[in-house]
Amino acid sequence: MEKSDWAAQSRRQVEDVLSHALAARTPGGIRGDRRLAEGMAYALLGGGKRVRALLAMAAGRAVSAPDDHSLVAGAALESIHAFSLVHDDMPCMDNDDLRRGRPTVHVAFGEAQALLVGDALQTLGFELIADMDAPDDIRVRLLGILARATGARGMAGGQAIDIEALGQAMAQAELEAMHAMKTGALISAAVAMGAACGRPQPSVSAMLDRFAASLGLAFQVVDDVLDVSADAATLGKTPGKDAAADKPTFVRLLGVEGARRYAKQLHEDALAALVPLGDAAAELRGLAAALVERTH
Repeated sequence: MEKSDWAAQSRRQVEDVLSHALAARTPGGIRGDRRLAEGMAYALLGGGKRVRALLAMAAGRAVSAPDDHSLVAGAALESIHAFSLVHDDMPCMDNDDLRRGRPTVHVAFGEAQALLVGDALQTLGFELIADMDAPDDIRVRLLGILARATGARGMAGGQAIDIEALGQAMAQAELEAMHAMKTGALISAAVAMGAACGRPQPSVSAMLDRFAASLGLAFQVVDDVLDVSADAATLGKTPGKDAAADKPTFVRLLGVEGARRYAKQLHEDALAALVPLGDAAAELRGLAAALVERTH
């Protein structure tokens, strides 16, 4: 199977898992329940590149993990990612009205429902892991990785720092530390969870951790560049938001060309970490290239 065929097939598998998960777990008998279910489907099934799921599945392949285990891990990550976007877009956070080319959840369903949609999607991610058909030690390991990535040491902590940093200058090390928590945590978790499904040797886990850390940072640097260089139709969200909010970014710190060079260096660092894995990491290499070279 060609790498592009693998990615397309994997995305379809993730969509199937998410669709079935929502159908099996969301209520539908009472009007408010139906509205919550509609909002969850709108947020979770409304498009997206499924980056985190693909990374989990590719990492699983790199360590010969069962495909069905890394698939469920990837689907759980997508539910967590969707929750984070719903909450990030709300007026009390980034206050955005466009996501993936459509009105954001709070615009389409109201702020109260958006809050509940995000809450429900977060718990759905953990439920998928708790219910997966895998050995207990693997499920516990996956739950721990996911919890750390979403909590005070991960996305929530990174977002808190981001809020307090509005209008302030940050040194590069501070900016990198913030994004390692905010954006990088879930990317690192994706690789770690996929790998954990195969119980790799510690040395292999360390290689994959280095790859994920560099890729997660490169992903954010590219995001910062696209925020100032792409239009809304291409991005599927409002461009220029970071500058308008006076946020510290890599473009603000390094300039557009400097940020592009830094993303390229981080990409090279990520690939270097995979060298010992040889052909087993082919899908991870392909995903890294696609993420760093993306235009939206």
